[in-house]
Amino acid sequence: MTVIKQDDFIQSVQDALQHISYFHPLDYISALADAHEKEESPAAKDAIAQILTNSRMCAEGHRPICQDTGIVVVFLRVGMNVRWDATMSVTDMVNEGVRRAYLQPDNVLRASIVADPAFGRKNTRDNTPAVVHYDLVPGDTVDVRLAAKGSGSENKSKFVMLNPSDSVVDWVLKTVPTMGAGWCPPGMLGIGIGGTAEKAMMLAKESLMDHIDMTQLRARGPKNKIEEMRIELYDKVNALGIGAQGLGGLSTVLDVKILDYPTHAASKPVAMIPNCAATRHAHFSLDGSGAATLPTPSIDAWPSVTWQPDRNARRVDLDTLDPAEVASWKAGDRLLLTGRLLTGRDAAHKRIADLLASGKELPAGVDFHNRVIYYVGPVDPVGDEVVGPAGPTTATRMDKFTEMMLAKTGLIAMIGKAERGPVGLEAIRKHRAAYLMAVGGAAYLVSKAIRSSRCVAFEELGMEAIFEFTVAEMPVTVAVDSTGSNVHETGPSEWRERIRSLPVLS
Repeated sequence: MTVIKQDDFIQSVQDALQHISYFHPLDYISALADAHEKEESPAAKDAIAQILTNSRMCAEGHRPICQDTGIVVVFLRVGMNVRWDATMSVTDMVNEGVRRAYLQPDNVLRASIVADPAFGRKNTRDNTPAVVHYDLVPGDTVDVRLAAKGSGSENKSKFVMLNPSDSVVDWVLKTVPTMGAGWCPPGMLGIGIGGTAEKAMMLAKESLMDHIDMTQLRARGPKNKIEEMRIELYDKVNALGIGAQGLGGLSTVLDVKILDYPTHAASKPVAMIPNCAATRHAHFSLDGSGAATLPTPSIDAWPSVTWQPDRNARRVDLDTLDPAEVASWKAGDRLLLTGRLLTGRDAAHKRIADLLASGKELPAGVDFHNRVIYYVGPVDPVGDEVVGPAGPTTATRMDKFTEMMLAKTGLIAMIGKAERGPVGLEAIRKHRAAYLMAVGGAAYLVSKAIRSSRCVAFEELGMEAIFEFTVAEMPVTVAVDSTGSNVHETGPSEWRERIRSLPVLS
């Protein structure tokens, strides 16, 4: 009988979460390097170069790939012959591993989990609790698959109850464009078919733990209908032209995973969950011989891709920025920002809205007049860093506040990731403002442009507080200009038409 010690299990969870925070799975790096080599869209190629460069920097520096270090999801297969030498429950041991991993001083990870989700939404400060799924199976080992799932991709999860005769492929192709780019493509799509509603969702999530093997699958050919569907969806989703970061291009997905399960004769539940450019998962087993050790990948596994700013990028002084200069920017322009900007996410925007609605002044130091706001929740700094990884968060979540911010605070531009929704776009057009896009999944690279940081308001909100950053040549793209021209509409539309003309897809 195998005996699993409490300390070994906790240490294994802690080490695995630290490992995946800075090491991409090598199958993802290989697939992304191949996508970079084949990409023909300059904007998408630039975005993939930033992601690859960021990934190598994180592997070398042991710092998080993305500022959103995720909610921890664990799938446990516990052998029925295993005995635990422990005083804690298995779930409590998982959570202790999470707590230690996220508070590890030499690589602090961002605490993103909030309790009382319907009301108070108070940060738990240590990223617990995790979401844990169990399966008791024959055997004498404990098999652990865990992931740190960012909200940008998790928030794009989709579910439908199809009729038995309905096409899964048709539903996926109809649904993927509605997901926008907030899930930070190129990544993977996990699809679960069958069971019940909750089973389909679990299948979709579990499928994302598998290795990327689309190249190998295509080379050997499909062996069954599910593999045929994987290839069909891979080709047809990429033919949508959404591309890296939604900018238009050849690679939207690097793989499509499908797991299925028997279902009721009257049902066809289908779930789809994307995995982003910061895909993070690990697999290990415990056999009683001690804590698990994940292999350290060689830096040589990363491609020799080093992102450099566009030579033709326009340099912008944020400290002298005015509406006239903002109006001169055109959608698609590359900018390098230098000077001071303010940050703010969901919670900070809600605080601002409440203050303005009650006729109160904004806190001292919070002056948005002729300034830019960056939608970010940074990781805490370590060592001599002024800030930890600080990539953009999904901009559409701030759409409901955009009219207020532009009309009442003097704000003239915003930075985030992915597209804006109709409400945000209308406010930008109305006030002749601009929305700038930074690359999601390149958080450590972006943080190197931040030269100083100080909290100016709402410190109790943690990573959701308002900070003032001083940046030097921070790279962004004009996603929506003052006329409302929008690269997240024009880019995919252009590349969808181009892809249709390619011989391999025609």
